[in-house]
Amino acid sequence: MVSELKQRSSATKSALKKKPSESSKQNVSDVPDEKKTANSKEAGKKKFGPIGIKKEDQLWSRAVLMTGVLVIVIVMKWKKTNEITWVSQQETVAKVKQPLICSTAFHDEINKFEGCAIKQCGRFVMDGLFQEDQLNTLLGIFKKGLQFGHSSGGASILDLHSGALSKGERFINIFTNPETKNIWSETELASYIDAKETIRRAVIENFGLQLEAIHLTSPTFFSRMTDNPAKTVHDEYWHPHVDKETYETFHFTSLLYLSDYGSEFQGGRFVFVDGDHMNRTVEPRKGRVSMFTSGGENLHYVEKVTQGTRYAITIAFTCDAQHAIPDPHVRN
Repeated sequence: MVSELKQRSSATKSALKKKPSESSKQNVSDVPDEKKTANSKEAGKKKFGPIGIKKEDQLWSRAVLMTGVLVIVIVMKWKKTNEITWVSQQETVAKVKQPLICSTAFHDEINKFEGCAIKQCGRFVMDGLFQEDQLNTLLGIFKKGLQFGHSSGGASILDLHSGALSKGERFINIFTNPETKNIWSETELASYIDAKETIRRAVIENFGLQLEAIHLTSPTFFSRMTDNPAKTVHDEYWHPHVDKETYETFHFTSLLYLSDYGSEFQGGRFVFVDGDHMNRTVEPRKGRVSMFTSGGENLHYVEKVTQGTRYAITIAFTCDAQHAIPDPHVRN
């Protein structure tokens, strides 16, 4: 009898286990078609967007659309910025000028100095101020210095006043090297001083300044630009900038070119970025002098040199006698 009770108990348990399973199956099958459709739509909403596109694909589509819009904006802005060759390398010019309205900050500052008050800012380009032999002497001065160091990037400088010389990824003082003692002769330095004075007088005449109103200031330096990749920020000469913001002492900037665009190097043109959506370029020519007021009215940059070597001298002037620097001299 005990065995019979056990058998009945087992049969009952077995029946109880089966019933829920069958009930579950019945419940699933009894779900109305409308509810199944609703569940299916709900699942679709989680995976797809309102037009049947996966949400992941929607994000990609938006990113592509935004990128496309950005490209269009950049292209349209570029198209609005025209470029003209203001002074080409092929032409020889006695003087080319462009008057400009001074930036407010520059005008207010420069008019504080006696003899430096100007009615208009602007820029000038002049050829014919120097003879070939003097230009070769100036280039020789620079090349002598480069024997003791140059940048590992694309821009090397030499400052005859402070002794700063690019070397690798830093600057050294060339005057601390015993080997550079009397490296430049009095004749060479006299040629450099004469070039500085010639340009100073041209700036005074062109901008209507008093004779002793401006003084040589720092930094004034030789520069060599090549197509070597930049190694430090000092090699990145191609960024648009305003000289007065970069060098507080500057009031008038001048450049004397010691090599020819086109035949000795490619790229490296000097570009004025003007507010009328017009970039005006100056193509370097050996012996050519470019001079301009150093304020915000003369935003500019130099194109990257893509081939060859570009040589020039930057000679800066200030109206503030406290920031004047002496001429270089033979160091014993």
